[in-house]
Amino acid sequence: MTESGVRSGRTAGATSTVPAVARARRVVLAIAIGISALSVILVLGAWRNDHTIRSDMGTASAEVLSAGSLRSAVSFVTPDGVTHNPELGVLYPTGLTTGQRIAVEYARSDPDLVRVTGRDARIAIVPAGSVMVVTWVIAGGLLVYLRRFSRTEPEPSPLA
Repeated sequence: MTESGVRSGRTAGATSTVPAVARARRVVLAIAIGISALSVILVLGAWRNDHTIRSDMGTASAEVLSAGSLRSAVSFVTPDGVTHNPELGVLYPTGLTTGQRIAVEYARSDPDLVRVTGRDARIAIVPAGSVMVVTWVIAGGLLVYLRRFSRTEPEPSPLA
């Protein structure tokens, strides 16, 4: 009786661990796929913004009010004399400095959609691709670890 109790206890422990590892693998895959999808959506969104700007383009000289690697605020005047300070800043702001005068391109139908002249969605490909590569390297490592972990657990006894 003791032997069967040990056997069934081991089987119960193994079966509860295996589904947990399988769930962990699914979670890792779901997160990696989600991050990859977001990276692709980011590039597609940048391409769509560029298309909108190109289809109804206006140009202006802008002053950089604040500069950052992810967001830079600019102010520019359109030919109708209206000053615009886009709430979300300028697209592709890398390398700008506060007080700098830059040329910008904007959508005349939506002057808050503005980018630095000469920059486009191609700039977003390398960062998005890098995020995807790092994500899958980490996910791959975790999946290999989880596979090894699941193999070290005792197999369920066929006698149980």
